Amino acid sequence: MKCNNTAYRPVMDAIDLLKRYLDQPIAKEGAFFDEAERIPLAGVVREEWRKAVVDERGRVERIPYELCVLVALRDALRRREIWVPGANRWQNPEDDLPPDFEDNRDVHYDAIRQPQDPEKFIEALEKRLREALTRFDTALELGTTGGVDIVKRHGEPWIKVSPLGKQEEPENLVALKAEIERRWGTIDLIDILKEAEFATGFTGEFTSVATREAVPKAVLRRRLLLVLFALGTNMGIKRVAVTGKHGESEAVLRRVRHLFVNRTNMRAALVRLVNATFASRDQAWWGEGTACASDSKKFGSWSSNFMTEWHQRYRGPGVMIYWHVEKKSLCVYSQLKSCSASEVAAMIEGVLRHCTDVEIDRQYTDTHGASIVGFAFAHMLGFNLLPRLKNVGSARLYRPAAGEDEKWPNLA
Repeated sequence: MKCNNTAYRPVMDAIDLLKRYLDQPIAKEGAFFDEAERIPLAGVVREEWRKAVVDERGRVERIPYELCVLVALRDALRRREIWVPGANRWQNPEDDLPPDFEDNRDVHYDAIRQPQDPEKFIEALEKRLREALTRFDTALELGTTGGVDIVKRHGEPWIKVSPLGKQEEPENLVALKAEIERRWGTIDLIDILKEAEFATGFTGEFTSVATREAVPKAVLRRRLLLVLFALGTNMGIKRVAVTGKHGESEAVLRRVRHLFVNRTNMRAALVRLVNATFASRDQAWWGEGTACASDSKKFGSWSSNFMTEWHQRYRGPGVMIYWHVEKKSLCVYSQLKSCSASEVAAMIEGVLRHCTDVEIDRQYTDTHGASIVGFAFAHMLGFNLLPRLKNVGSARLYRPAAGEDEKWPNLA
């Protein structure tokens, strides 16, 4: 294991300490480290665990300390403070940067629209924060915050957010729905899938993994639509094969499934379908900019699956599917993740890697999809992170600098 930090490396020092004691048996007299040893505690042993590791005489017990080192090592690997040579996911964090980063630093900074001078970056951030606090303070004084107020709860400031009332459905929307229902009635899902294919030709993205394929395009397109309908509705290929008068057997559909439907082809087809949908939208009706919401859902899976984990909240083993859905219910990205993986990282990945033509300027999440680090990356990448915080009442508004309390009297 390696660490690029040469000044402060408590976990690496703790690992070196364990190596020196590796061959020494833990007997009654050897249950503690030598008192002459320099034992790193800060950054290795959490404060709430100190009493279980250090006795009243100041001696450090070996077994509890080793457990604390393992926990600290796991956290250090996750934040890439420590890396493993030859690994893929846990490789040197310097390798994650473009190889020409130093030579083309100005190009990369221009791509994310950020200055190279850190002082300018801090000044712009402080100015933005001051302006936002000034607007909020003025709105509190005028009572135009839309149901947001700062009150006292148990003697402490508390942000109170009143729920919005139910809005009435516009008359024109009611009439539009009635006309659509009168004209077309109920449309089968398979017909919608077929019309989407005729309009976009997304089945052209499904290429075979075999060396050659002699099936006519019209026949292949029909089989692909049946397979996609079976997978998307969870009916299964067998049920679709025995239902309807399409003339395709189960064996033929399963062969198409194995040769044509994979992750790469599916993602490319979705990108084409999403881009065609956005291209057909008139900005005069739909507006500019795109808001996106992301959240995850647990699906049960076999315990033999390497990604299966026990979910404490849903009380069962499974995996999580994390979706990014834009404001008009169009899914632009989806990803498979384990139950314990960070939703903040999944949120950022969806914004960066959706590969569609949509420009996401507002990203909505729940409490699990936001953090201080998430807000920092959202600011750097140029989109607004707008989480639905369940603990918003106890949140704190940070001022740019000390001694500026008098500027915002309504926020005190």
